[in-house]
Amino acid sequence: MNQHTTIRTPITASRPQCPVGETQCPIVEEVVQLRQQVITDPLTGLFNVRYFRTALAQELERTERTLLPTALIMLDLDHFKQVNDTWGHEVGNLVLQQTARLIRDSTRKLDIHCRYGGEEFAIILPSTERPLAIQVARRLCENIANTPLQCDGHTLNITASLGLALCDASHPWPADRLLNEADKLLYQAKHSGRNQVCYPPLAENLSAVTSAEKDLLHDLFGGADHADDDSEDFAGEEFFSEEE
Repeated sequence: MNQHTTIRTPITASRPQCPVGETQCPIVEEVVQLRQQVITDPLTGLFNVRYFRTALAQELERTERTLLPTALIMLDLDHFKQVNDTWGHEVGNLVLQQTARLIRDSTRKLDIHCRYGGEEFAIILPSTERPLAIQVARRLCENIANTPLQCDGHTLNITASLGLALCDASHPWPADRLLNEADKLLYQAKHSGRNQVCYPPLAENLSAVTSAEKDLLHDLFGGADHADDDSEDFAGEEFFSEEE
């Protein structure tokens, strides 16, 4: 499991120059702040959906060029409407802010954290192989569940459902397709009981195995008499959803 730790520079335009050449220029600082506001969600401090779309397109282009995978996590808070209805929108906002903090604390510096809308968040994991992406998603799901919100002497237990999709050499998907796959897995997590991560089974990637690789696997596992048994055992090691 290889972890690429190259930290990427956020997608921003070059810093504007002061028209009169001053080192400290109020106009330049104001322009920089306005640019940051355009790509930032004001409540959580995460990137907004506008930035998300730009960043995802950039990372998928990088995947196409380098063949290094890009993973996408879609996260939705469980029963968030009930929180708003019971405790009010101010408490709901506190839940969103705490979730944003946990997303930042549970992921890596190179990951791109976005508020997608409402109680839904998106995390782009650049140059990330499947095992590491699953590890990050599981850790995030667990940290949210293990960090209740304390409010006016009451404890609010918060959980989230996560869908994880991967764009790699065997699945060179465009942004819309990758987002759709992650969304489908998110709803699978919801329908499977919430508070869990769903991701494609490893068997889905076997379609990319060449015939020569299949022959080698056949030889390693002892021939045709046991091929079906080995396939069943191997497929049983991966689950479509992972309880947290």
